[in-house]
Amino acid sequence: MLDVALLGTGGMMPLPKRWLTSCLIRCGGNNILIDCGEGTQIALRELGWSCKPINTIFITHFHADHIAGLPGFLLSMGNADRTEPVTIIGPKGIGSVVRAVRTIAPELPFETKVREIRGTEETFRAGDLTVTAFRVNHRVTCYSYRVEVLRNGRFDVEKAKANGIPLKLWSPLQKGAVIEYEGRTLTPDMVLGESRRGLKVIYSTDTRPTPAIESHAEEADLAILEGIYGGHEKDDNARAYKHMTMLEAAGIAKRARVKELWLTHYSPSLVRPEEYLPELRKIFPNTVAAKDGRRISLLFDDEEPAEDGQESGSDG
Repeated sequence: MLDVALLGTGGMMPLPKRWLTSCLIRCGGNNILIDCGEGTQIALRELGWSCKPINTIFITHFHADHIAGLPGFLLSMGNADRTEPVTIIGPKGIGSVVRAVRTIAPELPFETKVREIRGTEETFRAGDLTVTAFRVNHRVTCYSYRVEVLRNGRFDVEKAKANGIPLKLWSPLQKGAVIEYEGRTLTPDMVLGESRRGLKVIYSTDTRPTPAIESHAEEADLAILEGIYGGHEKDDNARAYKHMTMLEAAGIAKRARVKELWLTHYSPSLVRPEEYLPELRKIFPNTVAAKDGRRISLLFDDEEPAEDGQESGSDG
């Protein structure tokens, strides 16, 4: 199961009931945060969740509406008695940004580790999550993120026996180990069946539409895409400032055959994004004009929904 919560949906400046950009993803006890706009720690508390378990923070780029909440968020983590290290990943220069942040948050009870994204694409492991950063087209260096839970095939007893695998090696091979044993190289595929479908979420804001977004979003369970403006009336602005409109996001969702689209990162002038849904749903029917606090629990194909339902939010 993969829990996704959209903490803030605003761009440029916060509004009443609309904090700035941030998204929390949880899986198997591992928690990651993508972006940390102003008000992120408040939005998290409003959901009844804590910032303490977050292990990794991914930053898309260094505009203030995506990172200005970081000092307060780190201080909140410290006040929650976190002592384990926190890793912060972002574009080149993230180390300098974190050092600047630490001038007003100098005494944290945990270590902050920093990793720069190198090149146009790089993949990271965060517990059970595989996170791929890929470069998009904004006015400054900016990355979008594909977050996946990959699943191996089920353990196949008959296959293990047919390959002559000793019983004592079944468990480590099932967990992904590669073992040298009596002159043989034993690999996980010798005890596992066909790979099973996992879960995939794509998160992309502050960019013009690019082929990379479509390819990474292909058949995603959930696409969270920027919709800074609604109709065609702001197309020139979107092109000039390298942003993506709702109509463009819906087109990407359709072509990538995603299961569901959540729009986010609205312009402050876009007070009622849900008003554009009738037109958007002609392009991609399963479009949601997301509001702060929108969340969902994505399930594997063989999982049963929880009794209280998978999803919450009333965004239209």
